[in-house]
Formats: sequence, structure tokens, C-alpha cells
Amino acid sequence: MRWEVFRQDKKKDYHTYVGTVHAPNAELAKQYAEVQHGRRKPTNSLWIVPKDAVETVYADDPGVEFGGTTQKDYRWATAYSTDETFAEEIEASQREQEEAERDIAEADR
Repeated sequence: MRWEVFRQDKKKDYHTYVGTVHAPNAELAKQYAEVQHGRRKPTNSLWIVPKDAVETVYADDPGVEFGGTTQKDYRWATAYSTDETFAEEIEASQREQEEAERDIAEADR
């Protein structure tokens, strides 16, 4: 039986798909996933899901509309023409954001 494996590197991170394992039951799938996908990188948790339990939706399926059906260019700074002063403010804001993210990362350690 095929099992899909998702790994969470650190608490508060999303689980991301890392691969599959083949095992006859859930207990062996768990053990195989720990060995194959949990020991190489720091891992907080693993989700091991039977392949048959995973549903897939494709963008070209009838009736499926994934986001972006309306014009939303206004959300991106590239949609506006700006002067130099505004660009400097954006750079300062970016630096502040990066500093805040570093502070958060250090606090989580």
C-alpha cells in the first residue's frame, strides 16, 4: 500500500509534501516515514496518509475556479508609478520587516 508523507520542519510551519513510502499497514508506514523523511533534516512532525485518502483537484477540472478570476493588480506595488521618496519608504519598510522576522526567529530558538 502507498502512503503519502508530509513533514513539518519547525512548530508553526506548514506541513509540506516530502514523498511516499510503501508499507502494508499504518505502523510500518510510520516507521518507514521516520527513517526516510524524518532523520535527514530537523523535523517537528510527520503526517502519513494513505494514498487513497488524498483527493486531487486540478485547475482544468470542470467547474473549478482557483483564485485570480478578478483583476487585482492594485495589490502589487509594481502596478503604481512612484517617485524616489516612495521607493525609499518601501526600502525602509522592508528593512523593518526583515529585522522583525529576525527577532521572531531568535525568540523561537
